[in-house]
Amino acid sequence: MFTDAVKALQEAEGSADMYARSYGARTHPLAADEVAFITSRTSFYMGTVSETGWPYIQHRGGPAGFLKVLDDHMLGFADYRGNKQHISEGNLAGDDRVSLFLMDYPRKARMKLQGRATFEAAADAPELAERLAVAGQGRVERVVTIRVEAFDWNCPQFITPRFDAAEIAQLVAPEIDKLNARIAELEAKNARLKGRA
Repeated sequence: MFTDAVKALQEAEGSADMYARSYGARTHPLAADEVAFITSRTSFYMGTVSETGWPYIQHRGGPAGFLKVLDDHMLGFADYRGNKQHISEGNLAGDDRVSLFLMDYPRKARMKLQGRATFEAAADAPELAERLAVAGQGRVERVVTIRVEAFDWNCPQFITPRFDAAEIAQLVAPEIDKLNARIAELEAKNARLKGRA
């Protein structure tokens, strides 16, 4: 990502030395922390570039674990029937480079990945399609694999925490349990009082 133009701007802003000393995208295999983060995501953003040079960002979502780590350099996910625009697939046919942005809003964490992606008909890769399928999501039409070339963790500054329904339920569950216990206690007391009348 640090092209000559980017480095020139860093030099002008005085940040070039800092990045030269401390920054380096990871090109080594995905480790346990990365695997845990990737497989716990319920969505990610995927960027591709068209043959006209315009970037395209697509949101992908599913239950936690729908984006799978196939090995220490390879990710994959199932592609189901959608709106049939095929923009990402078409872009990748001309330029297989892809960028993924994975967010964990509640914990204010984000990870970016660069790699090379392929779309393949599920019928041509039935074992992989079965491995990438997620129960209840429908019939897999295509499989997408991404060979990771680099990844990095981003600064958490300015990430606004957001919570999905499952995360909210987990956060409030102890309080709901207390309220339910108190309601049961009061209902039992009310029933006893009614029995005395």
